[in-house]
Amino acid sequence: MSLKDKLDELQKRGLDEIKKSNDLKDVNQVRVNLLGKKGPITEVLRGMRDLDAEERPKVGAFANKVRDDLTAALEGRREELERAVLNARLANEALDVTLPGTPVAKGEPHVIQQIIDQIEDLFLGMGYQVLSGPEVEEDKYNFEMMNIPKNHPARDMQDTFYITKEILMRTQTSPMQARTLEKHDFSQGPLKMISPGVVYRRDTDDPTHSHQFHQVEGLVIDKHITMADLKGTLQVLAHELFGDKFDVRLRPSYFPFTEPSVEADITCFNCGGKGCGVCKNTGWIEVLGAGMVHPNVLKMAGVDPDVYGGFAFGVGPDRFAMLKYGVDDIRNFYLNDVRFLKQFTKKG
Repeated sequence: MSLKDKLDELQKRGLDEIKKSNDLKDVNQVRVNLLGKKGPITEVLRGMRDLDAEERPKVGAFANKVRDDLTAALEGRREELERAVLNARLANEALDVTLPGTPVAKGEPHVIQQIIDQIEDLFLGMGYQVLSGPEVEEDKYNFEMMNIPKNHPARDMQDTFYITKEILMRTQTSPMQARTLEKHDFSQGPLKMISPGVVYRRDTDDPTHSHQFHQVEGLVIDKHITMADLKGTLQVLAHELFGDKFDVRLRPSYFPFTEPSVEADITCFNCGGKGCGVCKNTGWIEVLGAGMVHPNVLKMAGVDPDVYGGFAFGVGPDRFAMLKYGVDDIRNFYLNDVRFLKQFTKKG
């Protein structure tokens, strides 16, 4: 049998074996058996040295054609088998895209943030600005410009965390009032602002105290502002947060930055003003501090107290949330227990 006949026979046998290959492993084995260095085609080609010079190119060309045909057939069979494997996998792992997706739990703003948002919405509607300031504050703005000089005993009530002797974690959001007072141009109109944010005091954490809590402080400065304006504002705030049936009363108090100063109480939510254990049989619950801005505060900010006056108040959203929802431990707000927090779903 001539070399050409042998090559032709090897091609037919090889194509048949390729066709019968059932997986990629078989295809690879056929490739090695036919085209490998020790395969029959290589062995046949070694006999070309015995051919005449005239026959050698013809047989060489035919051998290359056989090799190319077998290589193409192997590649085609390999692609066919890979496609079959992929199709089988897709069939086994098919997804029903019409099935509903996995539900994702929808979060709500934290209950304290809800209270802050409610307060902000109310005062924005009344023409106030909402201004935020730094939590790391200067002693000058946190204390001195609030009429609390160094070594003043009032500082004992607001012991805080000091970074340096002059830099501290703010104990109230009042510093933003001082900063705004310094810059406000009263020729353009009155100053009406609230300043919400986090404040810090070196308190021992217990059911009613926390070293970190929230505050919203308000300030109004203009000509002819009176205590009646303050009480009316607090009345509107109480009705917004607790309902129209709640009244507000003012009691004399003391704060270094206001004169006169008052504590504001609202009708007890538990007994409706009749007297109970919650309100210590007074019918009232203390909710915030307020007063008319002290002349010294105005002077230090460069505002003439003989021309301008106003009122200030400080609201504790944490305390308001406790009163509104009957929560007896402020620490519950900070434990991030979803079972507790999901009770307070935002309305509207």
